[in-house]
Amino acid sequence: MTITLITGANKGIGHETAKQLQALGHVVYIGARDVERGEKAAADLGARFVQLDVTDDASVSAALATIGAAEGRLDVLVHNAGILANEALDGPAALRAFDTNAVGIVRVTEAALPLLRKSSNPTVVTVSSSMGSFWAVTNPERAEYQLPLALYAASKAAATMLTVQYAKAHPGIKFNAVEPGPTATDMTAAFGIGRAVQDSAKVVVRLATLGPDGPTGTLQDEAGELPW
Repeated sequence: MTITLITGANKGIGHETAKQLQALGHVVYIGARDVERGEKAAADLGARFVQLDVTDDASVSAALATIGAAEGRLDVLVHNAGILANEALDGPAALRAFDTNAVGIVRVTEAALPLLRKSSNPTVVTVSSSMGSFWAVTNPERAEYQLPLALYAASKAAATMLTVQYAKAHPGIKFNAVEPGPTATDMTAAFGIGRAVQDSAKVVVRLATLGPDGPTGTLQDEAGELPW
């Protein structure tokens, strides 16, 4: 069995990723900040729930301790929790955006590393964004060029860089970032854009199911590696 933890998985891409990985035989832990919503999401899929707030050190530690006690290892970690941070630019807003979208990755990864090292094929996927790519946001032919989301873009650039740095620091574990594609979720509702979550989750699932010789330290979308 493949033991998988997905953060922010009570809805959207995270929930659909959980559904697709479970269909492939993974034992999936739904990580969610809200207990009621998380338990319901896990029950809907027949998955397992663990309370996990990526902005809270104690919550993260407790979640990984729970998985460690039950499973003894972690094979796949998907960093899916994130916020759009589409609000006025000020210090508190910036701290919230980076705390969730970037610092949360550090919290969860550091807590998960001892369990990932016990896996025969440890894999970490960061749901990032091409909004964090200098190449994309400065290219007039890309949709990202027109989207004024400073905090989201900057925090996702940090998320991708953390992914690359973790890949360099831990060559025995695959770390990849993914641009899942524009998706119709609660996060993008204000823009009225996006495709079905099933299509975008497939991109995440592909990187979450890499073999031992799969790539590491990359940012990819459904077409392959992206410049950033």
